[in-house]
Amino acid sequence: MSKRKYYAPIMEKTHDLDQVPQVTVRKKVLLLDDDRPLAELTRKILEENGYEVEAVADGVQGIKKIMINDYSVILCDMVMPNLAGDMFYMAVERVKPHLCKRFLFMTGHQGERKIDDFIRSVRGLVLWKPFKTHVLMEAMQAAESRGEQK
Repeated sequence: MSKRKYYAPIMEKTHDLDQVPQVTVRKKVLLLDDDRPLAELTRKILEENGYEVEAVADGVQGIKKIMINDYSVILCDMVMPNLAGDMFYMAVERVKPHLCKRFLFMTGHQGERKIDDFIRSVRGLVLWKPFKTHVLMEAMQAAESRGEQK
């Protein structure tokens, strides 16, 4: 006759919910900019402020990301190789139109008529380069709020 082993149930620890750290969901941002140093600095600032950032250098790479992910904010440079910001926006408008309210356009070409006219035509938010950290964060909050509206 074999001896059976019996195990006492493992006591689970209980936690007071006020003492359990909150799990925060990091908001996902797509950053499109061909200026590597600026893109890296922007990424660092956003990550330090709780965002998860995916960075690409042009609109073609951006379309690939858009097809497989959703983003809280799309921070998009207007002048890039392969597919500029306006063309990228129009492509997103065709495949995922709900993301269009989440765009925050960036440009160092303030006063350039074609860029200004496009941003006005889509009622876009614009961030003028170079920008300060607090201006970036205010613009991100505005883009997030706009993207949450139905």
